[in-house]
Amino acid sequence: MRIYLSPPDVSDAEREALVRGFDSGWIAPLGPEVSAFESELAETAGRSRCVALSSGTAALHLALLNAGVGPGDRVLTQSLTFSASANAVMYTGAEPTFVDSEASSWNMDPDLLADALASKDNTYKAVMTVDLYGQCADYERIEAICAEHGITLIEDAAEALGATYRGRPGGSFGDTAALSFNGNKIITTSGGGALVTDSDAAADKALFWSTQARDDAPHYQHSELGFNYRMSNLLAALGRAQLIGLEAKVDRRRDHNKFYRAALGDLPGFEFMPEIEGGRSTFWLTALTIDPDLAGVDRETVRLALVEREIEARPLWKPMHLQPFYSSNKMIGGGLSDRLFDHGLCLPSGSTLANQEREEIVGIVRAAVAAA
Repeated sequence: MRIYLSPPDVSDAEREALVRGFDSGWIAPLGPEVSAFESELAETAGRSRCVALSSGTAALHLALLNAGVGPGDRVLTQSLTFSASANAVMYTGAEPTFVDSEASSWNMDPDLLADALASKDNTYKAVMTVDLYGQCADYERIEAICAEHGITLIEDAAEALGATYRGRPGGSFGDTAALSFNGNKIITTSGGGALVTDSDAAADKALFWSTQARDDAPHYQHSELGFNYRMSNLLAALGRAQLIGLEAKVDRRRDHNKFYRAALGDLPGFEFMPEIEGGRSTFWLTALTIDPDLAGVDRETVRLALVEREIEARPLWKPMHLQPFYSSNKMIGGGLSDRLFDHGLCLPSGSTLANQEREEIVGIVRAAVAAA
C-alpha cells in the first residue's frame, strides 16, 4: 500500500458528524454547523471572529481585499511557499514582491523585510507572511516592523493550525490570518479554509463578499463584486469533528519529527528544518536538507529511492521567484530559498503514519546513502 506525505486522518467520529449534519436537514450551503465551527475555530486561533470559507486561498484573497489591496499595488510575501500565497495577490490585480527566508525558521527574513519597508522603494500596501510547514514566523520582530511602518500584516497560517509562537497560537498574528483545511492539512474538511481576525468590520466585510456581495434587499441586488466562497454546513460538521482531535494530531506529527531526527540525524549532510526559538511547530511535514558534498548522495537520489517503494516524498516548495509565471517579479534577498529547494526533502508525516512505516522509510533512506 502506498504511503502518502499527509493523508486525511478520519474516523467514525467524522462519519457521525456528517450524518448529524445530513439528518439536521441543513443540506443547503449554510447552517448551524458553520456557525459552531466558526466559533470553535476563532477560539483555537485566539481570535474573536472567524468566517468559514471554501479554501485557504479564498481567505487570503478576502484578507487582501480587506487591506485595500487592488490593481497597481505591491505586496511583500515570501518566496518559499506554495503558489496560493502569490496567486491571491494576483487575484486583486496587485503584484507580489518576494522576500527570501531566514535560516533560523525558513520563514520570511525580518531583516530583509525591515530593509524593504525602510527603502525609498517602499510603496507596498501589505505584508503577507507564510508559516512554512507548520512553523510560525518570527512575529515578535515582524509585527513590530509592520507596526512601525503602519502597514497591514496578513498571516498565511494554512499549514500552522495548532502551532504556537511565544504562547500565541498560529492564526493569531497580523490584522487577519488564513487557515486551510485541504485534504492534506492537519485537520481537513476535504476542502475548505477560514479567515480569522479580531476586527468585526473585516469579518463582516469578508462575510458579505463571500456570499456574492448581496445587498440587504428582498430581491437579488449587488452594488459590489462578490464571490462564492462560503463553506457548506456538511463540511463544517466534518471540520468540527476534526478540530476535537487537533492536539493529538499535532502531537503525532511532532513525534514523527522527533523519530526522524533521531534515526537520520547522524548522517553527514542531513539537516532538519530548525524550530524557531519560542515556537512550537506542528511539523505538518518533516522537512530536511541533504548536502550532497557531505552526504555523498543528493536529495533526488533519496527521493527516487522512496518513490520506487511507493512512498511519497517531495522536494520543498519551489520558490516563487523561480516559477516561470513569477520569474519577472522582484526578489529581495540572497539565495537561501534557492538552496533549500535544491537540497530539501519532505518525508511522510501524516498523523496516521504507523511506526512500522516510518521505520521502513528510514531504512530506505539509510540504504540509499550507504549505496552511494
